[in-house]
Amino acid sequence: MVGKIIGTGSYIPEQIWDNEKLSHMVDTNDEWIRERTGIARRHIAGEEETTAYMAAKAAETALQNAGMKAAEVDLIIAATISPGEIMPCTSCEVQKRIGAVNATCFDLNSACTGFLFALNTAQAYLGQEIYHTAVIIGAESLSHLTNWEDRGTCILFGDGAGAVVLKASPEGRYTQVTHSSGEKGSVLTCTSRNQPKYVENSRAPETYMQMDGKEVFKFAVSKVPEVIRELLEKTETDSGKIHRYILHQANERIVKSVAKRLGEEMEKFPVNIADYGNTSSASIPILLDELNRKGDFSQGDLLVLAGFGAGLSYGASLLEW
Repeated sequence: MVGKIIGTGSYIPEQIWDNEKLSHMVDTNDEWIRERTGIARRHIAGEEETTAYMAAKAAETALQNAGMKAAEVDLIIAATISPGEIMPCTSCEVQKRIGAVNATCFDLNSACTGFLFALNTAQAYLGQEIYHTAVIIGAESLSHLTNWEDRGTCILFGDGAGAVVLKASPEGRYTQVTHSSGEKGSVLTCTSRNQPKYVENSRAPETYMQMDGKEVFKFAVSKVPEVIRELLEKTETDSGKIHRYILHQANERIVKSVAKRLGEEMEKFPVNIADYGNTSSASIPILLDELNRKGDFSQGDLLVLAGFGAGLSYGASLLEW
C-alpha cells in the first residue's frame, strides 16, 4: 500500500510586502534582492491569520479538491516551526476547525524539510494500513520569527500554508531517501523565547531566525543533487522519466544550481519563490497545489520532491501522481 495524493490545497495571506517596502526598513533594494534570491514579494499573515488558521484553510481546500469530507480523515500531520501555541498542537487545532473528528493528530518539526518528512511519515502509516486517509500540512508564520532589522534574513521569508490529502492504495509508487547532519546545525538556528534568560528580553537576536547564508547555500547545492541521484539509483529510475522536480523554494539560485548539477533543463524545476519567498515547510505543498490546479500533472507522472533545511536535514522522495 502507498499513499496517493488525491487532493491539494493552499492558503496565502492577503497582505503583501514587496521588496520596495523592505527597502524602507533595512538597507536593501529590489534589484539586490531579486539578483541574489529571485524573490520579489512575500505574504505576511495578519493578526487573525494564525498558523492554525492558515493550516486549516489549506486542509479544507485540499479536501474539497479531493472530493472528501473531513470526517473521512483518520490522520492529520502538521509540519511547522512557527505554531501560534505550544499546545494544543497545530494539527489538533486543524482537526477542531475542519471537523475531522475521527483523525489522530500530531505535529512534526523539521523546518524547511518538514513537509517532506511529514509526507514520509504518513506513507509509513498508510503503508502498514494503520491509517487509510491522511491530511499532510506545511504551515508557517515565519514573519513572527524574522528579525525585520536584519537585512541578511528578513528579505527571505514569508507566510503561508499548503496541504495534500493522501489515500491508501495498492497501486502507485513512493520511495524516500532522507538524511540529517546535526553537526552542521549551528548554521541555521532560532532559540525559544520561553527560556528563562530570554523572558526579560524576548527580542534578543537569538530568538529570531539566524542563518549563515553562505554555508546553507553550499550545503543545499551539494546535498540536494546528491540525494536526488541517490533516490534515482535506489529506485532504478532514469532521470528522463521524471516529469517535475518539486524543490523547497528557498532561493532561485539554489534551484538553478541543482538543475545544472543534475544536467536537467530548468523547465523541469518549477519555481514560485518570486511571489512567496521562503515559506519553509509550506513551500513544497504550495507549489504542488499551484501546479495541480494548473493541470500540470497527469496520472502516472513521476515527481521528485526534495527538501533541505535546519537540523541540518535533507531528503528526496519519488512518487507517482
